[in-house]
Amino acid sequence: MNSTKNTPSKKSLLMLNALKNAVNNELEKKRRLGQYAVLWENDQIIYTGEDTPNHQDEDDLH
Repeated sequence: MNSTKNTPSKKSLLMLNALKNAVNNELEKKRRLGQYAVLWENDQIIYTGEDTPNHQDEDDLH
């Protein structure tokens, strides 16, 4: 696969910033409400928050 580094357009950067802001707002809302969130970080599923459920290892689910 050939890939080149292109500079994102101004419109693309505006959309990216809008999406980042929306996600940050929702994560902050969940934090304030005491709800947990599920994130993907370093090739792993991460559960964050006070009410994080006890969950089985993901390998057990398959």
